[in-house]
Amino acid sequence: MTHTTTDQPARRPSGAIVPVLAFAGIVVAVMQTLLVPVIKDLPQLLSTSPSNATWVLTSTLLSGAVATPIMGRLGDLYGKRRMLLASLGVMVVGALISGFTSAVLPMIVGRTLQGFAMGAIPLGIGLMRDMLPRERLGSAMALMSSSIGVGGGLALPAAALVAQNADWHALFFGAAGLGVLSIVLTLLVVPESEARAKGSFDVLGALGLSAGLVLLLLPITKGSDWGWASGTTLALFAAAVVVLLLWGLLELRLSAPLVDLRTTARREVLLTNLASIMVGVSFYVVSLVLPQLLQLPAATGYGLGQSMVVAGLCVAPLGLTMMFTAPVYARLSAKYGPKVTLIMGLLIIGIGYGGGLGLMDAAWQTVITSVVLGAGIGLAYSSLPALIVGAVPASETGAANGLNTLMRSIGTSVSSAVIGMVLANTANHVGGLAIPTLHGFHVSFLIATGAVAIGLVLALFLPKPDRAPQLRASSQEDAGLERAEEVLRVFRGRVLDAGGTPVARAKVTLIDRRGRQAGATLSADDGSYALPVPAEGPYVLAARAAGHGPLASSATHHGDHRPIDLDLSLPGETVSA
Repeated sequence: MTHTTTDQPARRPSGAIVPVLAFAGIVVAVMQTLLVPVIKDLPQLLSTSPSNATWVLTSTLLSGAVATPIMGRLGDLYGKRRMLLASLGVMVVGALISGFTSAVLPMIVGRTLQGFAMGAIPLGIGLMRDMLPRERLGSAMALMSSSIGVGGGLALPAAALVAQNADWHALFFGAAGLGVLSIVLTLLVVPESEARAKGSFDVLGALGLSAGLVLLLLPITKGSDWGWASGTTLALFAAAVVVLLLWGLLELRLSAPLVDLRTTARREVLLTNLASIMVGVSFYVVSLVLPQLLQLPAATGYGLGQSMVVAGLCVAPLGLTMMFTAPVYARLSAKYGPKVTLIMGLLIIGIGYGGGLGLMDAAWQTVITSVVLGAGIGLAYSSLPALIVGAVPASETGAANGLNTLMRSIGTSVSSAVIGMVLANTANHVGGLAIPTLHGFHVSFLIATGAVAIGLVLALFLPKPDRAPQLRASSQEDAGLERAEEVLRVFRGRVLDAGGTPVARAKVTLIDRRGRQAGATLSADDGSYALPVPAEGPYVLAARAAGHGPLASSATHHGDHRPIDLDLSLPGETVSA
């Protein structure tokens, strides 16, 4: 764990850092959705069976799920910008491999490499936390978190236009070009973060997590084809439980694990990750239902008979609204906190799906549904990284946001499997073709509404944010204002051991620039401490506890009357207290 404050960046980053990082997130989303317009044609295009063609999509999902937490941890250890560039570079190579082949096996290899780009989202959020001042961080993280939906919404009509008027391989060359552009912009604009986590990379933990995720997600994505009660599906689920349990036991024994499960088990982190799964479920339903409803022939009695391009344009407001929601989120979150904005987002999503049940009779009605859902999903997605960042140390931002992004991916995977099963089981079979029914679309929207309800309950149980009291302009005496400012001007955080466990009754001493003691306190039972700061300037926080080595951590308070969160990690060696 590093011991640096992120209240102000060490160097002032360029004003273009936020759009450049958000563009990287949009590129990742484009890569994920560029095959949506040609999904039904993949078996013919690749001269293979439908079951083999599905691996073109499944491989990307699996590699993205595996790469996200791993790249986040590597970024914490060796540099988030470096790992961001690596993720984008692997994606470009994968896109070029897919662009030059029409054989199924090389296509799957290329799509697997493209999945590694999913690590760009948590890495971008981590870079923002390390370098941006607090007044810019909220809206920046909101835009980065929403970029996956923004890119998906904008890519659908563009990909449909290309697929309808050009060779489908052009989709991959376009994605590769966007990836190269993102790499160049990142090299020119984004500096490397100086924040580093201590320890080495947990290779065994990475292998265990990879195996567990593959064993879990594989039956989720293929269960409809194999049969949910088949021996293969059940055996893979059972193996996933065993492997993930063993992996968890391993992680708890390591001083520098791939994923700090003790931090993950904190109430605010656990509930946020569970709510993220529900948001992922709700996000993907609209992406699966509306394009099919729009493109079904009007002769079905409920299909809207639109072209592939028009269908993409009708769904595009989903991504556009998510993008424009980011600055709105920043204002709402600054006033009410990310917990409230998450609840607001989930309520709006519920309204969107509830109202969408009666808005399936015309193309313009689907646009209304897309706009409402985009606003709700944008608020919800924007709130998630803020909740995670506020609950974990700066040195774990990449890994923690990587895990949160993984939870969203699991939600979309579950959504894809469940909605696919619902639409298949409710379809009408005409001339050997399975045609989705209006009843299936309604059931899908109801499932999304149920997921939102579960997410809302989880969000309501999130702990209240530890927010500093707000000062108001009034006729208070100057002495009263000074006392209030002293309460806000404070270093606070938790004292942890090398394994991340809170250390109680650790002595924390505040030393000013002249080497004099400016304050001292003992950590509480949960490891928390708070030390008022007498004036702005550099300080050293010295921590000491029985059974641990001493720690000295430097930090600077800039006199802006805001608390600075700083966790202190004591070395593991035993010393006399």
